[in-house]
Amino acid sequence: MPLTLRAGFGHLESNGRAMLDKYTRVYSTRILTPAARGMLRLGLGPDAVTVIGTLGVVAGALIFYPRGEFLWGTLFITAFVFFDNIDGIMARLQGRTSKWGAFLDSTLDRFGDAAIFGGLAMWFAGDGDDLRMVALLIACLTLGAVVSYAKARAESLGYTAGGGIAERADRLVAVLVITGLVGLFDLPVVVLEVLLWLLAAASAWTVWHRVRTVWRQAALE
Repeated sequence: MPLTLRAGFGHLESNGRAMLDKYTRVYSTRILTPAARGMLRLGLGPDAVTVIGTLGVVAGALIFYPRGEFLWGTLFITAFVFFDNIDGIMARLQGRTSKWGAFLDSTLDRFGDAAIFGGLAMWFAGDGDDLRMVALLIACLTLGAVVSYAKARAESLGYTAGGGIAERADRLVAVLVITGLVGLFDLPVVVLEVLLWLLAAASAWTVWHRVRTVWRQAALE
C-alpha cells in the first residue's frame, strides 16, 4: 500500500477513535458528575479519590481473583474503576486540574494493572493449575506496561507516540468483561485464554507501532 494511502487510513483511524473517545467521555461525565459533586461535599479531594480507587482495585484483585472468585472480583474492581473518571471530574469542578494529578493517576494505574493480572496469575499458579495461563498473564502485563512506557518516554524526549490498538482502557475493559463472564456463566478457561492471546498480540503490535512512529520522527531530525 502506498505510504500516502497508509497515512490516510491512519489519519482516519485516529480521528475515528478520537471522536469515539470524545462522545464516551461526554456521556460518562454526565453520569458521574453527581457522584463527583457528592464526594466534594463530603470533603474528599481528587487525589484522595485516586488513592481510594487504586486501593479498591488492588484489594479486589488480590482478595477475590487468587481464590477463583472471578465474578465477585470483577464486580468489586469495576466499582472502584469508576473512581478513575470521578477524580478527573472532581478536579475540573474545582478548577484544579494539574500535572501532579495526572502523574499520580498514571502512576497508581500501574498498581491496579499489576494487581488484576497478578491476581489472576496467582489463581492459575495455584488451584487453577495452568502455567500457560500464568505465562500469558505475565506477557500481557509486561507488554501493557511497555505500551504505556513507550508513549511516556517518547513524550519526555519531545516526540509523540500515541495510537495503536491496545490502549490501557481497552485492555482493562476486555480483561474485566471476559473474566466476569467466565465467572458468571462458568465458561471454560479457554475463553479467557483466547482473550489473553489477543491482548498479547495487540499489545505487541502497539509497541511496534509506537517504536516505528518515534523512529520516523527521529529520522527527520
